[in-house]
Parts: sequence; C-alpha cells; structure tokens
Amino acid sequence: MFKKFFVIVILVAVLLTSFTVVAQTKGKMAIVISTMNNPWFVVLGETAAERAKQLGYEATIFDSQNDTAKESAHFDSIIAAGYDAIIFNPTDADGSISNVKRAKEAGIPVFCIDRGINARGLAVSQIYSDNYTGGVLMGQYFVKVMGKEAKYAELLGILSAQPTWDRSKGFHSVVDNYPGLVMVAQQTAQFDRDTAYAVTEQILQAHPEIKAIWCGNDAMAMGAMKACEAAGRTDIKIFGFDGARDVIDAIRDGKQIVATIMQYPKIMARMAVEWADQYLHGVREFPEIVPVAVELVTRENIEKFAPYGRKEGE
Repeated sequence: MFKKFFVIVILVAVLLTSFTVVAQTKGKMAIVISTMNNPWFVVLGETAAERAKQLGYEATIFDSQNDTAKESAHFDSIIAAGYDAIIFNPTDADGSISNVKRAKEAGIPVFCIDRGINARGLAVSQIYSDNYTGGVLMGQYFVKVMGKEAKYAELLGILSAQPTWDRSKGFHSVVDNYPGLVMVAQQTAQFDRDTAYAVTEQILQAHPEIKAIWCGNDAMAMGAMKACEAAGRTDIKIFGFDGARDVIDAIRDGKQIVATIMQYPKIMARMAVEWADQYLHGVREFPEIVPVAVELVTRENIEKFAPYGRKEGE
C-alpha cells in the first residue's frame, strides 16, 4: 500500500512540474532562416533557438530553403499560430518586405538577422554584418596577395540578397582602382557549394588564365576549391567570406583558400533574441539598422580564430 501511495505521489509531482514548466513559458518565438542547407545558417538558426529557450520561450526554426514562396507560407503559419516574435533571416531584400509588413500588421515584432530588407519602418531592427566593409577588407588583401596585375573571376551569391551586392561593391571599390587586375568572369553561384563547383568548372574552361577567384561566401569558396583541385589548378588563390568551419580549417591547413571575412552569426542571433525579449517586456527604443563588425582572417592571424568567431580569450 505504501509503495502504491509513493508511486502516485511521484507521478503527481511529475505532472505538476510539467504543468509548472508550461505555465512559466513566456511565449513563442519563430526563427525563420533562409536555408538550413548551409552550416553557417544552421549555426545562425540554432543559436537563436537556443537563446530563446534559455530565456523561457518555445522556439521553432522554419527553413525557407531559399524559396520566397516557402518563406511566405511560413509567415502565414506563424501569424495564424499567434507567435509572439519573429527572428528573421530574409531570402530576398525586396521580396521579403511584404512578409514583414504582414507580421507587423498582425502585431508581431520582427527582428532581421544577417540579411536585411529594402524597407524602413517595418522590422523593429535589422542586425547584419557590415558587408561593405568586409568587401573592402578583402579587396585590400586581394591586392596585397595578387599584386597589381592578374586575371580573376568572381562568384556572386543570390542576386536578390542584400549581402551579395554589399560585399561585391566593397571589394570592387578597392580592386577596380588597379587596371591590371582584370575580372574576366562574374557569375552567380547562389551562395551554394555545389553550384559553385559547376560554375567554377565552366569558368576554368572558358578562362584558364585566371589566377584567383573571389567568392561572396565560404560555401562557394569550398565549391570553387574542389573544382580547382579536380582540374589540377591548385595554383589559383581563392578568397571567401563567412568564417565557416571548412574554410577556417582550409586556411589553417595551408590550402588554396587564402583568406575569408569572419562574420559573427552567434552574436547577431543572440542579440536579436534578447532584443525581442526586451520588446515583449515593453522596451521600444531599438536602432533600426545595426551593422556588426567583421574581420579579415588570413594565414597570418588564423590562430586567433575558430569557426564562426574568435577563439575564447582572443
């Protein structure tokens, strides 16, 4: 009899504890990510979800798969389900505007991370890397490595994404001052590793004279490197942008990727979630545009960096 009573007490205690946890949940946050098919964005999304849970929210990650239609459907579901806040990594600087507008009209605050939208007054805040400055830093290092004469190719990211052009414009603001540095090919590889492999194959066939490839993100840099290796062109120097694990390892190992720009996805994700939490507690004063500093990573300073950030203590 005592054993039965003891078991019942334990079960009741467990149930009460469960109900208490549910009761203490602050609400629900949606984490809408452009694609989870890229390790960098996985870090961005999972860091945001982890921080939201630490602050007491239910957190759900929605993968838009770089598809504006899927992204729009996610917003339909999120609004219908009554989420309290949205942490948003847009697929399209223009095409994503209507989604943020619908969320605002529904009373759901949106905090953009890593990428912004080409509109003001809709998202509470847009927190993304200082991509233009990153492009400038890479352009300066490109000139240092390549000298004043070389032919090169550029792999662009998604053409409708804001970082694509900010990075490219920053890079060209430096490199275009040197007439001997000639860009013989500029093609989109969609921020995608496999696409970059195929595009690089085509470029190598059409322009075997190139000596370098500037890539708008690290996934494309890895794809370009693999294509160069397959073609026996390990003489070509490759430049990336992100600070992803594969590229940090490649730079450290002395492979042909010689530099990248370190972004800080964990900082952006945590900041957005913490600000969303503050917003839901009544705070309304936030900067609308927040550029997050980036850093140049090369073989000379690689020991200061880890994937997706600096090493602890650095």
